Amino acid sequence: MLTFAVRLILEDNGNLLFLRQTKKNGGRYSLVGGAVEENEFAREALAREAHEEALIHVEPADMRLVHVLHRHKLKKDESLLVLYFKATKFYGEPASQEPKKFSEVVWLPASNLPENVSKPTRHVLERILLGEIYSEFPTTSTVMAFWEQFGDRWTEFKD
Repeated sequence: MLTFAVRLILEDNGNLLFLRQTKKNGGRYSLVGGAVEENEFAREALAREAHEEALIHVEPADMRLVHVLHRHKLKKDESLLVLYFKATKFYGEPASQEPKKFSEVVWLPASNLPENVSKPTRHVLERILLGEIYSEFPTTSTVMAFWEQFGDRWTEFKD
């Protein structure tokens, strides 16, 4: 199944807004975002997620598409198509609204991100710096290696 999702790259004075996952959820830094619901446009969904997760208001018209990621979550057997939007204008004081998922909301320097920024997020930010509008994560060889570990049994997972 393919999930359609969105993420927000919110920049303020050279810093990016991140949600710190709880230890139970991995403890990594991730971007605001989530799934696009039925009958919702992508930027509408992202405005909703920004309010639900971080208590901020971002106008959909202030969001600019900067990257598209086709991602495979191998261990969950999920595929995602994720649109990344950048914004620099927002209203409100960022705060975690989902304490079971996110322990805090933090601003991190874009030029010096900590190691525990999630791998897909780091991948996307690096690709944006390279001027790439589309990427895939993980690499095709990683995906194939994952499925090959099941040998002939992996064909059971195909359509």
